[in-house]
Amino acid sequence: MSEEHVYKVVELVGSSKDSIEDAIQTAIKRADQTLRNLRWFEVMQTRGHVENGEIRHFQVVLKAGFTLEGS
Repeated sequence: MSEEHVYKVVELVGSSKDSIEDAIQTAIKRADQTLRNLRWFEVMQTRGHVENGEIRHFQVVLKAGFTLEGS
């Protein structure tokens, strides 16, 4: 019998002064501290803050899914 999963989806916002990838890692690492069974993510939005013609801050909005416990 194949294993079936039901996922709960939450929205996360991660930020970083360094990169988009770091903003994603920040959000996922923090979510992993409080959510069990975190399985996947999808980047929904990417944005940033510009100051004096330079990028100062990256921000990403993610949807993240985790499997629900129990049957």
